[in-house]
Amino acid sequence: MKIQPRKFLLAAVCAAFLGTAFAAPDARIASLAAKEKPALLDTLKELVSIESGSRDLDGLEKISDLIAAKFKALGGEVELIDPSAEAYRMEDTPEKIGRVVRATFKGTGTKKIMLIAHMDTVYTVGMLNKQQFRIDGDKAYGLGISDDKQGVAVITHTVAMLQALKFKEYGTLTVLINGDEEISSPGSRALLTRLGGEHDAVMSFEGASIKDDKLSLATAGIASVTLNVTGKASHAGSAPELGVNALYELSHQILQMRDLSDPATGLKMNWTISKSGSNRNVIPASATAGADVRVLKVADYDRIEQQVNERVKKQLIPEAKVELKFERRRPPLEATAASIAFAKHAQAIYKDELGRPLGADDKAAGGGTDAAFASLKTKAPVVERFGLQGFGAHSADAEYVLIDSIEPRLYLATRMVMDISRGKTGN
Repeated sequence: MKIQPRKFLLAAVCAAFLGTAFAAPDARIASLAAKEKPALLDTLKELVSIESGSRDLDGLEKISDLIAAKFKALGGEVELIDPSAEAYRMEDTPEKIGRVVRATFKGTGTKKIMLIAHMDTVYTVGMLNKQQFRIDGDKAYGLGISDDKQGVAVITHTVAMLQALKFKEYGTLTVLINGDEEISSPGSRALLTRLGGEHDAVMSFEGASIKDDKLSLATAGIASVTLNVTGKASHAGSAPELGVNALYELSHQILQMRDLSDPATGLKMNWTISKSGSNRNVIPASATAGADVRVLKVADYDRIEQQVNERVKKQLIPEAKVELKFERRRPPLEATAASIAFAKHAQAIYKDELGRPLGADDKAAGGGTDAAFASLKTKAPVVERFGLQGFGAHSADAEYVLIDSIEPRLYLATRMVMDISRGKTGN
């Protein structure tokens, strides 16, 4: 693999010559980032070449073994954890859940730092045949490469860089790679929350956008509402009065819960799917509907759940049986003063040492992430999108990462771990 020119060092020289106001990058770290770039691409090829859909237990076992072996080779104490027993059971939660890889590195300092990513994808078995790993110009393609196998690779090679630097000034460096993120992390959420509360900082390695190179300080929370109505079938022509129309009751429930969105707080609730009946000439004995819920604050979960449970008590047809299920699929990640300060430190490294702009968005956008679980029981900074810039997550045929983002992101992650360990990030 041909190593690209060391752009960081070149940029620093040019900046000094032109009088641009940013410091030179740390030469050791810049050199290691350049050295690790082809190795990271090799790791990406290994990871992408293993199918690991969230329900593919064989694939998840294979990829978790590979990841565990890599961190063992780097000197970590590695555990393979089966999270199935403590899973939060939702309607689509599988009985058996893929393993979590936990790697622990002990240092000489006091700070506890956690790096998280996920190994599972949305893709089903067999789709790999249609999209093998490939490099085309500045893009590396593959199923799950952006979401989130690049995150696994960036963490792996960040740890490798720290080892090469013989840097041990942290107290504990924890790596957590789960295999159920794409199904709302039913098994790993409790572990993520507990460990998040035990660490001084959490860096999550979901990818950044190709359009906006930025970190995320906030993500939306996601919940679902399911309504199941049971009525009684009867002939729609000769004896409709003997039936209990589940569709009528379902329609009533949907209409009386159509106004629960609150634009002022960012709370959104929208009914999106419904189904009823079996035949045109039969009064429907069953009907079901589902709603999508988005919140920006954890407290809004309590409010919307209370509202739907209160509304559902008002029935149109008393004889119908109405059951409601509210599932908290993923909490929101809320921007905090600690996370803002942490992100500003990362921005300063990018600007002052690499001469690159780095955004830090405190407005929730897009889907939820595991960083939100890690943030539930801590006041320490939890910041998302330390991964590579990429595009096409969940697209099946157009997912890629930008190769030119590898060196700056390795540099940033390594520098942040070092500065956290030395108390330079304000945490």
